[in-house]
Amino acid sequence: MAAVHLRIGDLVWGKLGRYPPWPGKIVSPPKDLKKPRGKKCHFVKFFGTEDHAWIKVEQLKPYHPHKEEMIKINKGKRFQQAVDAVEDYLKKAKGKEQNSDGKGDSKGKKASNKPLKILEEDDEDLSALKDPSEKDLTDSDPEPSALERLGAGPGSGFKWESSPVKDDPHFHHFLLSQSEKPASSMEPISKRLKIIEEVTGSTSIQAADSTAINGSITPTDKRIGFLGLGLMGSGIVSNLLKMGHVVTVWNRTAEKCDLFIQEGARLGRTPAEVASMCDITFSCVSDPKAARDLVLGPSGVLQGIRPGKCYIEMSTVDPETITELSQVITSRGGRFLEAPVAGSQQLSNDGMLVILAAGDRTVYEDCSSCFQAMGKTSFFLGEAGNAARMMLILNMVQGSFMATIAEGLTLAQATGQSQQTFLDILCQGQMASTFVDQKCQNILQGNFKPDYYLKHIQKDLRLAISMGDMANHPTPMAAAANEVLLSLSIRMTLKSEFKSLLLFKTLNS
Repeated sequence: MAAVHLRIGDLVWGKLGRYPPWPGKIVSPPKDLKKPRGKKCHFVKFFGTEDHAWIKVEQLKPYHPHKEEMIKINKGKRFQQAVDAVEDYLKKAKGKEQNSDGKGDSKGKKASNKPLKILEEDDEDLSALKDPSEKDLTDSDPEPSALERLGAGPGSGFKWESSPVKDDPHFHHFLLSQSEKPASSMEPISKRLKIIEEVTGSTSIQAADSTAINGSITPTDKRIGFLGLGLMGSGIVSNLLKMGHVVTVWNRTAEKCDLFIQEGARLGRTPAEVASMCDITFSCVSDPKAARDLVLGPSGVLQGIRPGKCYIEMSTVDPETITELSQVITSRGGRFLEAPVAGSQQLSNDGMLVILAAGDRTVYEDCSSCFQAMGKTSFFLGEAGNAARMMLILNMVQGSFMATIAEGLTLAQATGQSQQTFLDILCQGQMASTFVDQKCQNILQGNFKPDYYLKHIQKDLRLAISMGDMANHPTPMAAAANEVLLSLSIRMTLKSEFKSLLLFKTLNS
């Protein structure tokens, strides 16, 4: 069987570990990003995402010969968007090729037939990728262009290698965000991971991105339980069900379960029953007290824990609560993971959360399909408590930032400046982000529907300040923001109580 040599610029289907195949393009890696040792691989940029990865050659297929096959087995919305992005790329490339041919530049034509640079000179022939119907390429034959080679007939007899990446101690990869200057943006990512490992002593820190994944997920066959159907929990459960997971739900207010029962979820009568019925039980509640009560209270999770059962705490709580819950769950033979999430209600609904996990690494791996369904990226941060610490730091920054943005909007109004102009200028500068734009636009339009309740932001600021105190590290900016949000929370509570009192008097007059 003749070989197909994949080169920089080729369009391919890339498969990473247990993840489904995804369309991509072989690109030049950043100069400072070394190729993994001991394995033949190419650096691939995936369409429809901002991801790059080293992919082993046996996990690559030419794009066109296998296009129909892949479209039949992948039906997700994001997958289709990625295929559309490939087609757009091909149209633009074809247009450029035609324009170049029309000029009749012999030098240009000669250059287009020149073989493209191969990533490594010692790359072996990719015989497994060759279509038997394709003509052998010899030294005497002119090398076809990338578009011509990709337009070959349908392939046959190719099977993906099924061994997951994690089983290969010599193969390492990073999924890296693209930028206009990849070399400068990618280097700090790998350095940052290395620094974290050196400082914390945790050698198991890993980023596992699923941006290109949750359009087509193979759900775990394990039974999933979920406790808490609030702003974040509702979106998470909905996406778990959409991706084919078997989910049993429980909520303190039972009526919230009805919608999910209609979507195919099962109903658990108590947290203990859910934990005993399911292999993996998630919890997402409001604060440390609620998290403890759910596990330690009457008919709590702890009563349903048996050896081998997994419990995942997704609530944003303090590290001390995580340590306590981890100890009681493991004392019963259970397995524990914390996995708080960063994002808003809308991101939860869209399955685009960022998951920060820590604790039992095997539980993290068992929950791979769940994390892919609910989020775009998941990070494993080592021992239990690390995810809580990181989450509180992130929310401390967000809470302080939003307090400052709100203050800027009101100051603009008080000084006769246009709030819309303030926002327009802000979104053209270094602080521009989708988060700032959407949040401020909602404020200006009078849309105050919460993505995150004020009392929860204030709770996270308070916990972050306390964590700083325990580490003997001052947090004056967070303390100032906390005082502002605390006063707002008190005023809103008093206003609500006053309205209730007026209503009571009206009804009894």
